[in-house]
Amino acid sequence: MSDLRGHSPRRYVADVSGRRVLVGLTLEETSEFEGLDSSLADRDDQGADLVPSAGEGRWLELYDKHDKAWIKWKADLRDGYPGNSPFFN
Repeated sequence: MSDLRGHSPRRYVADVSGRRVLVGLTLEETSEFEGLDSSLADRDDQGADLVPSAGEGRWLELYDKHDKAWIKWKADLRDGYPGNSPFFN
């Protein structure tokens, strides 16, 4: 699997309170993801371990949740999904 850190597309939207969040994530999850993304990007990955750290695992979990929601949201837009999207927390 290729390393997506630092290359992940950011797909922000405004939540119901007007706060900027990643599609499919809550405000808290967005904040956590950004913190992990920043701290992991600052590391020297020369000779990275094969087993992801807890931080890397959580980053992947949040990224996967966001990416799946983004793909679903784009498909719903393409298919003319009516009404409020469940992806905006």
